[in-house]
Formats: sequence, C-alpha cells, structure tokens
Amino acid sequence: MKETLVLVVEDEVKIRETLAQFLEKQGYLVEKAANGKEAIEKNSTKKPDLILLDLMLPEINGLEVCKEIRKNSYVPIIMVTAKGEEIDKLIGLELGADDYITKPFSLREVEARIKAVLRRTKVNQGQNETEEVLRFKYLEIKTQTREVIVKGNLIDLTPSEYAILLTLARSPGRPFSRLQLLNATWGESYAGYERAIDTHISNLRKKIEEDPHEPVFIQTVYGIGYKFGVNQ
Repeated sequence: MKETLVLVVEDEVKIRETLAQFLEKQGYLVEKAANGKEAIEKNSTKKPDLILLDLMLPEINGLEVCKEIRKNSYVPIIMVTAKGEEIDKLIGLELGADDYITKPFSLREVEARIKAVLRRTKVNQGQNETEEVLRFKYLEIKTQTREVIVKGNLIDLTPSEYAILLTLARSPGRPFSRLQLLNATWGESYAGYERAIDTHISNLRKKIEEDPHEPVFIQTVYGIGYKFGVNQ
C-alpha cells in the first residue's frame, strides 16, 4: 500500500519540525516547506497526498498558495492559522481548502483532521471512478474530470461552487436546506456557516444561468433553501 505523503508548509521552524516529527512517528512520509514559493514548487514536484498549509506565510500567504495550487490540483489542503476570524475561514474554504485548524492546536487534533480529510477524499474519488455525465438543456457536468460546460464553453468553478452544483444536479427537484448543502460541500464541522451558501449560489448563478435574476437551474425554495430545476 502506498504510504501517505504530507507536505507541511510552515515558516516557524519549531512548529514545522514538531509537526513533521509527530507525523513521521504516526507513519506518514513528510516533506517540508518554509514559504509559499517552496510550497507551490514541492506540490508540483513531490505530488503530496495532503498539504498542511499555514495561512500567515512570508511573501506569498497561504490563501494565495491555496489559490495557485487549486488551478491544477485537487490535493487535499488543511489550512493552519493563528487567526480565528470567520472571514479568514470562509475565504480559505472558498479558495478550495478542505479543512481548517486554528492555532494553538493539539497534535492529536491535527492527526484526526488529516485522517478525516483523507477518508472523505477517498470516498469522493471512489464515486468518480466511472464517468458520470449530467446534461440539462445547455448545461453539462462531467464528474470524472470535474468539468462544467455551458453552451459549449468550459466554466471555471471553485471547488465549493462545483460541490454545490453537483449536489443539486444529482437530485433534480429535491429541495436542499443551506445546512445540507454546507455538509455536502465542507462537512458537518462547519455548521454555523450556512449563510456562506448564499454567496456561492449567487456566484454560481452568474456563471451558469442565462439570466441570474431569473434562474432556471438553481432555484430558490422559500423557507427551505435551493433546488435544481427539473424542467430542463
């Protein structure tokens, strides 16, 4: 069985070495990066199975690193930061982070989060082993390649937007609450951030609807949440 390679991106030497030594004792292979530029390079050359990414990095911060990596990679990313503001968490998730840990943290918490994210990733990959193509009017979704095509044009969606769209499109006509969409996007640990779904829905409508103000695909179900239109 292939050993799991974790890329630890942290500019503070003590924290970086502590995390690396702990993870190695737990049986993981570890690569280390001290800044954003090195993190981007090592993700490209080493192909880690998961990245622990500090937010407050010199020169290129963690959010920019995450954004750059997400241009061509879906490697699981857990953001690590000393900042606890809600906006930082939401931005990290929107850019494609899979989880978020706030300093100070316990090493056991880090291990638990890594296992949870890797487990969730394996399930998602398993679902997409066979190509599934969803077609609705001028919209097409290819699950194996994660491509969304509108009127023949490939549309650039964030991981969050894609997860929401796929959840809705796989169950046309079924109403989903904001909490259900949140769980499908990031998991149960993000309860309390339901209103973030509204922002993603708004951005998604701008990208796939002919008229975002009169959506035919992503429809509002008042008092509940959203559903995917069935008459397509």
